[in-house]
Amino acid sequence: MNLTLIITLVVVVVIALAVIGMFNSLVGLRNQFKNAFAQIDVQLKRRYDLIPNLVETAKGYLAHERGTLEAVIAARNAAYSANQKASANPADAGAMAGLGTAEGALAGTLNKLMMLSENYPNLKADANMRQLSEELTSTENKVSFARQAYNDSVMRYNTARETFPNVL
Repeated sequence: MNLTLIITLVVVVVIALAVIGMFNSLVGLRNQFKNAFAQIDVQLKRRYDLIPNLVETAKGYLAHERGTLEAVIAARNAAYSANQKASANPADAGAMAGLGTAEGALAGTLNKLMMLSENYPNLKADANMRQLSEELTSTENKVSFARQAYNDSVMRYNTARETFPNVL
């Protein structure tokens, strides 16, 4: 009787430790993907801070392109708002989709602004505009790397969550 009780107790303890280990592993992976999104968030905020400076610099040269400048600011504000929602819960697929849509619109308006700036040699030659454009390009590259790290983290988390025995 004593031996049976000890064996049962050992089995229960082993199972409990395995469940605790799986749970802790999932928590760790979830925290990794949240941290990976935080890295994207840092770069996006940096970009959001650069955009008003870029628009302000371009304003003097593109006075008659006011609609484009306003569209860039509106797209920046929409992306910033979507980013706030996504930052609050990176696991919310709807918030992430909204962020993707807003970021796509922002990228489109920024590309239009950059294409317009090509038509204005004085703007293109402006040192501040060149520096801001370089910083924006550098930030875009950092966002891309951070997104890749985020996607990798989410994939690891989802794979761990959906495989046996964690799925239980």
